[in-house]
Formats: sequence, structure tokens, C-alpha cells
Amino acid sequence: MQIEIGASDLLKLGGNLIIHKIVQYNLSTKYTSIVPTKYGLVKGHQRKTAYDKEPYFAFEGIPYAKPPMGELRFRAPQPPEPWKGIRNCTYLRSKPAQNHFLLHIFEGSEDCLYINVYAKDLKTEKPLPVMVFIYGGGFQIGEASTDYYSPDYFMKKDIVFVTFNYRVGPLGFLSLRDRDLDVPGNAGLKDQVLALRWINDNISNFNGDPNNITVMGISAGAASTQIMMTAQQTRGLFHKAIIMSGSSLCDWANEPNYNWPYRLACHLGYLGSNNEKEVFRFLQKTSAKKICFSKILTQDEKRDHILFGFAPVVEPYDSESCVISKPHEETLSTAWGNEIPVIIGGTSFEGLFSYQFVLHDTSHVLSNFESLIPREVREISTPAQIKEHVRRLKLYNFEDATRGQMEFKECLQLLSFKHFWHGIHRTVLARSAYAPKTPTYLYRFDFDSPTYNFYRIMNCGRHERGVSHADDISYLFYCVSSFKLDKSSPEYQTIENMIGMWTSFATQGNPNCAQIEPVRWEVIDPDATPKCLNIGTKLEFINLPERKQLTLWDSFYEKLKLF
Repeated sequence: MQIEIGASDLLKLGGNLIIHKIVQYNLSTKYTSIVPTKYGLVKGHQRKTAYDKEPYFAFEGIPYAKPPMGELRFRAPQPPEPWKGIRNCTYLRSKPAQNHFLLHIFEGSEDCLYINVYAKDLKTEKPLPVMVFIYGGGFQIGEASTDYYSPDYFMKKDIVFVTFNYRVGPLGFLSLRDRDLDVPGNAGLKDQVLALRWINDNISNFNGDPNNITVMGISAGAASTQIMMTAQQTRGLFHKAIIMSGSSLCDWANEPNYNWPYRLACHLGYLGSNNEKEVFRFLQKTSAKKICFSKILTQDEKRDHILFGFAPVVEPYDSESCVISKPHEETLSTAWGNEIPVIIGGTSFEGLFSYQFVLHDTSHVLSNFESLIPREVREISTPAQIKEHVRRLKLYNFEDATRGQMEFKECLQLLSFKHFWHGIHRTVLARSAYAPKTPTYLYRFDFDSPTYNFYRIMNCGRHERGVSHADDISYLFYCVSSFKLDKSSPEYQTIENMIGMWTSFATQGNPNCAQIEPVRWEVIDPDATPKCLNIGTKLEFINLPERKQLTLWDSFYEKLKLF
């Protein structure tokens, strides 16, 4: 029988830090539940899923770090201060400070390092598998909110699901070389490390199994997931990974050294020299709104397909909190993540992500073949070698290799490989080389709904078709754009398939489940043609359609380490 008890009685039972687990269960009322964490008691409440009104517990806005403000701005996060009494965690806290990607207005707060835990049940015979989601947004935007990532579909399964905020943009990725300033960069990634530690320390109190944690992420969240698989601080903190439409080897996940901090300060009115201490002092005094609102990419940089100014960086010196000490290619062979099973893949037309960019600069972008060649390749190539790379790119993709301009859709298809698929492919090659006996499952999301692929509809309009970058989010999370589907519809069946496979993988390390029978999803064979599960109107285990194009992109790396 569940009972109610006051806060003062709770504290008498064991203080505000350690309460025996039996208390957690006895304190659950029909609608609320109080759970102990390492830092204090939290109150959550019961909700119901969107479709079948199945109950689950939601704990939102739990602090996992001190607010990264004042002296902590730009720096590694610190554990939160313990609190007394019961913290109300029945609602979301602020998203990270950022510039809204559509409305172009400032939103969020620097006080943003909060975690959300959703549990199907708080008491079962065995603790439940844990799934942790890291949002995307190019390291510039994003939020762990139910507006975009409501856990309703996952809560149909016996799962504990976790989301959390991490800092984005300059506030999360400013990097300075001066050791005295203690801002080597990657504060947003260090937020992720601390969140994973919090989960490991506390998730058992929410009926989660700390020995069965799966980290999953999309886009920047996918690159983050792979980075977490190489960071020594996270060794052993999770046991499986799902990497969706991104990789730490993608261009946009590796910041070019373009002197961003000084450029940012100058853009905001700084008139001093390029002295890091002075630049830092100026930025410390500048409002978060001004910092987030600044746009420092030049037109030429955009035309060179540089997507973001502040992103993960190889840190200029080692520190206790260092996350990236070497280029990613140099860490893959010894990554501790080679020991854990992985699902990795992308959508069939990732390049629709660049639809608006190409549309608004068509005359230049469609004729700029050279910019398609990976930047790291161009940096070590002579003009003659770059010209040869371009010739082979044209020869492979067009009947007329002398063409001076691409068609609109041709350009977007090539950007699929440049921005996403080749990085994913290189990660698969690395897994085949360095983790040949550890399961790696490759997928290709190819479900082209006219009404439910929300990112394509928002970015390209309803007249366009194809499966864009981020379209698969619609089939994992109930969000503000979602609407009730007929359960016999192919859209609903795709949700069932995705949730079935993803939760099966989280539970047992194998995505095969009743929902997809009789189709069998096999692991990558390092010695054979790469095969993938094609997730379309029907499920098929097929040769990866992009494999030949990817071989061409591999050839650009003849002077570089491919993985």
C-alpha cells in the first residue's frame, strides 16, 4: 500500500542525502513519487502516454551540476550543491541559452544543467534497462524538452529513459589556449560527461539498471555519443550506443582553427588586441543574449560548407576534465567504446538538411565543386591534386565530366555524403578494423511519409519528397508537431518498428525483435560488402545502396588516415 508522508518525516528517516530504497517505493502516491538522489530528494509525478494512456513516472528538472554562470561560464561543470527538503521535479527547467533557429530570438538561460528521468515503473522484480538521449542541433541549439523529445513511445516498453541539457554555441564550446584561463574548450561535452556520471550514481533509485545503460544521440548528439565512447572519464558509464546521422569524423564536429573567440569579441564591440586574457574578460562581462545572437561566419566560410563556428575542438592542453586530447582519427583504434555494441546509420537523403542554404545561394553553390572535397583533404593537396579530385567526383556522378554546374538535387545528394554519410561510413570502417568481434549494426532510414517526416516538411516544404536528416526523430519521439495516427497506418507501424528495435537493443544488445520478424538484422561483416537494414515502407536487409559512392569518397583520403 502506498502512503503519503511529510518532508520533515522524510528527513527523520535518513537525512536529505541517503534514504533506503524501500522508502522510495512507499512514498509513491497515485500521482506523485519522491525519490532520493545523491544530492537530495526529488518529487516527480505520474503521466500517461499519448496513445494508450499507459502510466509512467516523470522527474524533470533535476540539477546535475551547478549553474555554469559567473566564474563557471565557459568552464567545466561542477557537481551540484546538495539541498534539503524535497525538490519539486514535476516540470522542465530552462533550455540552454541560444538563438531560436526559426524565430531568431534569444531564449533559454545559462542556468540550464538539468536532467530528466522517465520510468515506466519505479518497482519491478529486476531493474529496467536505461536509455540516455543526447539531442542534436549542431552544437549550436537544442534542448532536452518534451516539445521535441517526449518519451511517450519509449514508455510503452519497460525502460527508464533519460534526457539532459548541455551547453551549446560559444557558451558551450569556446576554447582558449592560455592555461591560466582554464577554458580549453568542450564545456558542453564535459556537461555530458557529468550527466553520465550522475546517471551512473543515481539511476538505480529510479528503478534503472546502472549496469545496462545505452547512450543514443542524433546529429551532434551522435557525434557526442561517439566522443563519449573515446573519453576516458566515461569508461564503463554505459554499455551500448546508438549513433544516428552523425559521427565524430564529420567535418562539422571538428572545429577549424579560425580564431573564433577573438572574432566573436570583435563582433560584439571589443576594440582591443588579440590577447586571450583581455578577450576572455570582455566575454565574461558580455550578456549571454549578445553572445548567442552573434553571427560570425562569413559568406565565404558558409560557401566552403563550414556550418558552425563553435564546436568540439582538440583541447590545447591536457587537464583533469579533458575530453578530446587528440584528433578523433588517432583515438579510434584504442577507444574503450570498441568493447560495446553499436547501432549506427543515417537517412537516405541526409542532404535535404542543406535545402535552404543551397536555395538561397544557388548560382554560387551549384558551381563550386571544389568546396565539396573534404576540407582536411584540400588542406594537404596541391591545386593539381584538388583538380583531379574534382574531375573524379564529376566523372563518377555525371555523364558529362566537363559540366560546370550541378543540378539542385544533385548538389544536395553530394552534401549527404560530405556532411553525413562519409563520416558514418568511416566510423563503420573503424569498427570493422578495431572492433571486428563486437556487434555493429548498420541501418538506413528510408521511410518517406508525405505527412510525418517533420524536418523535411519544415525545412523544404510539403511539395518536396525524400527522407531528410532528422526525419527519423518523428518516429522515436512524440513532439509538438505530432498528431494521432491510425494504428494501421505505415507511419504508426514505423514507430512500432523503431521503438521495438531500439529498445530491444537497449535491453539485450541485439535489435532483432518480434516487430520486425521475419526480417533478420545481421551485424556488419568486416570481410564482406556492407549490408544495412533499410527501414522503409517495408524492412529489408540489403547491400548499402551508397557503398559505391562511399568508395569514391574514400579515395580522396589517399594521403590521410581514413579512420
